[in-house]
Amino acid sequence: MRAVVQRVRRAEVRVGDEVVGGIGGGLCVLLGVAAGDGPAQAQALGHKVATLRIFDDEAGRLNRSVLDTGGEVLVVSQFTLYGDTSRGRRPSFVRAAPAEVAEPLCEAFAARLRELGLRVATGRFRAAMLVEIHNDGPVTILLDTDA
Repeated sequence: MRAVVQRVRRAEVRVGDEVVGGIGGGLCVLLGVAAGDGPAQAQALGHKVATLRIFDDEAGRLNRSVLDTGGEVLVVSQFTLYGDTSRGRRPSFVRAAPAEVAEPLCEAFAARLRELGLRVATGRFRAAMLVEIHNDGPVTILLDTDA
């Protein structure tokens, strides 16, 4: 699994004119699932995101997690994180998990965050989404369970 984690002041996802998920301060997670990923990766990555220390402490150092700050998390599925352009300019998505595998793993990831006590909003799987992100810092971290 792969996640682009952004510290945000707020974030929102729309499908058409409908707001399907939104948060105040916290994290926006763009989440990609690779072929071969399973529940263990969803659990581990969920824990890593929840405990990732990318929020300022009293001294201004990145020393606090979203759990520490009481922030929220917006999870947006994004198969394009596994786009491969090594053979040209048109991305290949063969490394991305098929939707019937990826959707329950995205749900398991969000469920893990909820189990840890976080408020979690999500986008809508397989929908054309408009994501509005107010990146704070900006702070953006790439996490990958394969690395």
